[in-house]
Amino acid sequence: MSRLTARLALSCAISLVLSAPLAQAQTTSQPSPAPVPAPRSVPSSFADLANRLLPSVVNVSTSAVLKPGKDEDKGPDSSSPAGPQVPQFPPGSPLEKFFHDYMTHKPAPNRPPRRMQALGSGFILDPAGIIVTNNHVIEGADQVSVTLQDGTELPARIVGRDSQVDLAVLEVKPKHPLPAVPLGHSDAARIGDWVVAIGNPFGLNGTVTAGIISSRGRNVEHGLYDDYIQTDAAINRGNSGGPLFNLSGEVIGINTLIYGGAGGDSIGIGFAIPADDARGIIYQLRKTGHVSRGWMGLKFQNVSYEIAEDLDFHKPDGTVGKGALVSEVGSKSPAAQAGLQVGDIITRVGDQDVTGQTMPRIIASILPGTKTELTVWHKGSTKTVPITLAQSPNAPDMPPSDTHQPAHTKAAFGELGLTVRSIDAEMRTQYALTDDQRGVLVDRVEPSSPATSRGIAVGNVITQVGQDQIDTPDAFAKAIHQAQEQKKTEVLLLVQDDDGLRWVPVPFLGN
Repeated sequence: MSRLTARLALSCAISLVLSAPLAQAQTTSQPSPAPVPAPRSVPSSFADLANRLLPSVVNVSTSAVLKPGKDEDKGPDSSSPAGPQVPQFPPGSPLEKFFHDYMTHKPAPNRPPRRMQALGSGFILDPAGIIVTNNHVIEGADQVSVTLQDGTELPARIVGRDSQVDLAVLEVKPKHPLPAVPLGHSDAARIGDWVVAIGNPFGLNGTVTAGIISSRGRNVEHGLYDDYIQTDAAINRGNSGGPLFNLSGEVIGINTLIYGGAGGDSIGIGFAIPADDARGIIYQLRKTGHVSRGWMGLKFQNVSYEIAEDLDFHKPDGTVGKGALVSEVGSKSPAAQAGLQVGDIITRVGDQDVTGQTMPRIIASILPGTKTELTVWHKGSTKTVPITLAQSPNAPDMPPSDTHQPAHTKAAFGELGLTVRSIDAEMRTQYALTDDQRGVLVDRVEPSSPATSRGIAVGNVITQVGQDQIDTPDAFAKAIHQAQEQKKTEVLLLVQDDDGLRWVPVPFLGN
């Protein structure tokens, strides 16, 4: 033991001994201090908790076709790991061209598309087969499957997805109810609380790691809701979409981001979407397949200490105020109609205090058309401003249409002279269709048929029959039969080809 260590240890011991009589004497003249709640004990083992939670965590496997010319360097979890350094060669030399082509994976002319596999994690939210994961785990996938802890593999349908918050909801059809876990209240979690992460890093199914909440409300400039839970529980590639549990077995976060090396290794800094932020998003995805967000039509920034001091913006108790400082108000926007001005500071939305960091998620969680009130600091005084939120101008993310193929994938219609089929991965590749393309694909057109006479060709996509949107051959057949029952002589089809969408009236055979 060094002299310094010994001196510190001795001084601590002496201070404890000397302070004891003093503390005893003070009890006779002063009231006892308020009792301090005993801290929760450090768990001796996470085994029982892990054993209970493991069956609720799943492996999410996706398959996608990489088309020539697309970015093929993305790794699992849509990461772009830094590759090795390219040596320098004389400009224009054969070696320079060779290494450039090799390092950038330059596709050969007419090279056929190839299929990419990726793995992620997810958790069962509903025993009926509802699973939550990250959007970036399933983004661009044309096939998604889920593997349970017991090895059962089930095809999954993408119910809905949202890229702005990076969440997705999947559905499987199990033979028996699945072990589900509840969403907890992340707002009640504190820095220093124990947490357990379960997922499939690098494809290693059912990996359990433990740590603490290192921080909350982290802004890492990633996505709409920069309000992440930071944890030191080991999170690696493949953990994305997996749950972050509290010691009660509730999901308080969805693991999403890591700070790591080029290989995606954990360095003890991981980030999870708070459950209280995800709850409303998951509800909308389950209900409608996409997210509708409220919109005010203004730009703002967080009120820093310096800004508050410069504007003399303080709370009634004299402390520095907090809020969102308006920097721009869009013309004819809900904010403009409500009378908001540049320089105003929004301190509350409804009954919730806001800052420049928290206001995006609070506003986005309010449905368009909803009336609410803003508490606004305006040039030294506070006022209440009523506002009706509009629909966000950003188009929502729609789920792919072919992750769960219908029972009948083809249907022939002699009265029109064509055969249609559902859109699957092979058809998307063959006809260069996007992953969110809706409708049915024209698979065959009979010569001298009504469809031929109106210019419909193989490879066209029919998206609507009259005012009815259709996604399956059965839905197309139902719409055609309804038109026939109404004694119509022709049917109006919305057809998509290389030139875009066009309405095509197609007569029934014999008319």
